[in-house]
Formats: sequence, C-alpha cells, structure tokens
Amino acid sequence: MPDSSRPLRKLGFLTIGMFDPADPAAGHESTLQVIELGERLGFDSAWLRHRHLQFGISSPIAVMAAASQRTSRIELGTAVTPMGWENPLRLAEDLATVDLLAGGRINPGVSVGEPMHYDTVQHELYPDSAELEDFGYERVARLARLIAGEPVREFSGKQGVVEEFSNRVEPHSSGLRERLWYGAASKKSAIWAGANGFNLLSSSVIFPEVDQEPSFADIQQSQIRAYREADATNAHARGPARVSQGLVVIPTDSASAKQREKYQRYVDERTPRTSSPQGPKRMLFAPDLIGTSDQIAEQLYAHAGFQEVDEVAFALPFSFEHEDYVQILTDIATRLGPALGWAPAAAV
Repeated sequence: MPDSSRPLRKLGFLTIGMFDPADPAAGHESTLQVIELGERLGFDSAWLRHRHLQFGISSPIAVMAAASQRTSRIELGTAVTPMGWENPLRLAEDLATVDLLAGGRINPGVSVGEPMHYDTVQHELYPDSAELEDFGYERVARLARLIAGEPVREFSGKQGVVEEFSNRVEPHSSGLRERLWYGAASKKSAIWAGANGFNLLSSSVIFPEVDQEPSFADIQQSQIRAYREADATNAHARGPARVSQGLVVIPTDSASAKQREKYQRYVDERTPRTSSPQGPKRMLFAPDLIGTSDQIAEQLYAHAGFQEVDEVAFALPFSFEHEDYVQILTDIATRLGPALGWAPAAAV
C-alpha cells in the first residue's frame, strides 16, 4: 500500500435517496436507515443530494430534520441545494431551525445557476418574475448574510400585547454561517467560494478552463489550490476552511458475486462519459472507483485531487438496493476508511 502523508480526518457519504414513485415513503425510510447505519459505523457526516421533480430527495431539509431526531452525533449536510429554486430568507429560517433541532450538526451546501430545465418550470416557480430572477452568486451571498444574523429590515420590537418582531432571521443558530459550503465545479466558483468565506465541496463533476488538458484529477487539484489561495485572508482570521472531495467509490470486499457483477455493470455503463469533456460547457466526470478497499485506496493516494484534502464525502451509486448500500457503507467504514488512515468516530 502507498503511504499517505495526510491521514484522512473525516469520512462522510452522499446519497440521492431514490424512491419508487408508487411507494415513496419506503425510499425515504431507507435513506433514514442508511443515515442511522452511518452513525453506528462511525461516519463523520451524511450528505443528501437535492433533486426536484425527480424520484430523489426534493426536501433534504425535511429529511435532515427527521434524521436529526434519529441520530445524535453524525453531521448532516446537503450537496448541494441549487439556490435557483430557493428563497434565501425562507431557506435561512428552515436551515437555522433544523440546525437547532440537530444540536448544531447541519452543513448546508449550496450552488448557483439557473434551475435545470428552467423553461419547463419557470411558469410555476416564478410566474411573475421569471425573466427578472438573478441566479448568480448574490443569491448565495444573501443567504449567508441572513444566516449570519445581519438585519433584514429596520422594523423590530413589540406590537400590541403579545406580538414581538425581530429585524433578523429567527431562529438564529450561532455557528451555522461557518458551516456553509459551496459546491464549486469551476475555478471561478472555487475562487468566489474562498473569497467569500465558504467551505468547499469538490465533487465528481468539474468544468475545466478553456486551455486546460482534460485531466479530471489535475483540474480538481488546481481548483482546490485556487480556492485555498482565495481563502487565505479569511483563514488568517479564523483558520483554514474545510475542503471535501466527493468521488463515487464502490468497495467490493464483502460483496456477493451477484453484487459485484451488478456494480461492475453500473460502472461500465457510466465510464464512457468520463473519457472526454461532455456538452457545450465541456463538463468532465470522474471515473467511478470500484474494487477492493486496498485497490481503491491505492487509486485515491495517486489522485491529485484527493492529495489536497483530508476529508471526503464518498458518493453512493444512484440506483442500488438498500442491502447494497449497507454492504458498501460497511466496507467503506471498516476497510477503506482505515486504509486511508481514518478512525471511526466514537459513539456518543
């Protein structure tokens, strides 16, 4: 095994929480059970993808609220919430509420951009302002200001006998602002996140610069380094921000022959898209990592992006069964994590 000079400090996982539209409750229950399992296995964090008008979690805040009452230690995050679908003030209220219910364990990850397939939903999402909405960085900056407790208005105080009003978002959850993450896939976004005091989520999708060779690992490394350089001023005041990497890993140590066959078929179907940039934005996908934990660890140690981080949120495959996720998470926690120098968190 190669030796790592930086043992993995935090180990997390990311799930999309898929469900059968004929029985959506069962899929959501499965996600909650997976998070509970993650806590028992010692994972540091569990992250939820955010999907709208699909058969995956559309309300990760609600799921995190439920998970917060069934766990006591594991951190809960979103990776990521697309801000184009959100009102920053209302989102700030919901996040603060759930963070308080969770005892300060929420890690909201957000991103900018026009909602996916916007032309098909704008008439319902923003019927009176579709052409005026700003889907840029300011939407995220506004969320951060509101979560930090900056004033929303001048009006506050008591009105009448019982009504009392605040000039900031309530409830206020101290420390939540420092746990905001930005999901950056481009160098521009990574630099913006660093300059504006966000932690960085770097996943299995990136957008290379025009003049960059399409090497996923090298581009991811350059984005993380650009982020850290932009964060230097903030780091001087409060210490370095957190950076997490989120590749798809599928350890097969304890998998059955049938599971290994299914996993390999899944990877084989997805691999062609990783060979070259995709679409007009030249999107690059990272290859899924499959094999024994020792084999995956060796690939990670050689990965330029992984070499830049000391925490990860490994992405679970989209369309597997509950028992598959149990096997994969168990192998990650008991074999892959230790191979990367990680030790499970102690039970509370």
